[in-house]
Amino acid sequence: MSAERTTPREVLLCPDGPVLIPGPVTVEDEQGVKHHSERPVVAVCRCGASSVPPWCDGSHKQVRRRPATRSRRLGAAASWRTTRCGAPRG
Repeated sequence: MSAERTTPREVLLCPDGPVLIPGPVTVEDEQGVKHHSERPVVAVCRCGASSVPPWCDGSHKQVRRRPATRSRRLGAAASWRTTRCGAPRG
């Protein structure tokens, strides 16, 4: 990732699912390619099975490995706290 200065954001780690990030956002992948979205919330794939990386396409539902647990929030407070795992997509 580049050394650009960023604003702290709150992200939601969905159990066996994506990372939900409030938008607009630019996500830089492993190859350094930047993917931008203007959506209010984006879902970034964590399982590696998505056909539209870096965005989640729901493929994690087929590769789920452990029982669902509570979601974890990381980062500063944000106005999108009511977002639920599984609802929005990138």
